[in-house]
Amino acid sequence: MRKQKKKSRHSKQTHNRQYKDRLWRMIFNNKEDLLQLYNAINHTDYQNPDDLEVNTLEDVLYLSMKNDVSFLVGGTMNLYEHQSTFNPNMPLRGVFYFSRLYEGYVADNNLMIYHEKRVRLPKPKYIVFYNGTKNQPDSMELKLSDCFENTDNEAPCLECTATMLNINYGHNQELMKHCRRLEEYSIFVQCVREYIQSEPSVEDALEKAIDTCINQDVLAEFLKKYRAEVTNMILTTYDKDLYEKTLKEDAREEGREEIRAELNEFKLLNKYLLKSKRYNDLERATEDIEYQKKLLKEFGIE
Repeated sequence: MRKQKKKSRHSKQTHNRQYKDRLWRMIFNNKEDLLQLYNAINHTDYQNPDDLEVNTLEDVLYLSMKNDVSFLVGGTMNLYEHQSTFNPNMPLRGVFYFSRLYEGYVADNNLMIYHEKRVRLPKPKYIVFYNGTKNQPDSMELKLSDCFENTDNEAPCLECTATMLNINYGHNQELMKHCRRLEEYSIFVQCVREYIQSEPSVEDALEKAIDTCINQDVLAEFLKKYRAEVTNMILTTYDKDLYEKTLKEDAREEGREEIRAELNEFKLLNKYLLKSKRYNDLERATEDIEYQKKLLKEFGIE
């Protein structure tokens, strides 16, 4: 019974984040918007959407590893994926994605990989767009090598780096300035979150969020055209109780992380004070928080 209960909870979590992942794919489903996003991230100025070749992985054998969008432009193989939860294993998923993309690229271009002549391949670039509820920095690098159990200093023969960009409202404002579509998506998700917290039902929250965004010219044409689809998508995948529980769990986890950090700082301070034989300072620091902060600053412990 316990196993079945755990499986059901996992299923709810998956559905709870699906609406944003699916909404992301709906919004960025044409080359014009993808090209704008690409230019914003890479500080380029490509103008012709036809220069962009979209290759979405849709092999049913690999549905669990399905990425959102990958495309080739300007000699770079870009893999873009949306995530509604923080996942440090994205680089490992990237290895799976890129192996299939390169396999397809080699076949499509009739590249001879068993000859002496070196083949030329587009450079890989992996971007993860994050908009979960857990607080994260604007940008973070996730590396495959961080997953390895390394017992020596030898560099691994394989590496994959994913750049995670926080696209929650208020983050990466410079990027948002150069990609209005991304900014609108960020505003809409934030609007839905706020109304869900204040309205008695998810249905009422969605009505107000969509009306507000249309009136403020945020995804206005998209929401007018796909209002029913967007509403149905969120209603069928959203779990309010689980969402609120997730927020509380994230807050508790952040609190635990802060406590762990403070304990590590205090342990390190104790070590320095003992080594320096500053016993009076050590005793005072255990009772006087302000004095403890002063000593932490003195030893450069941040």
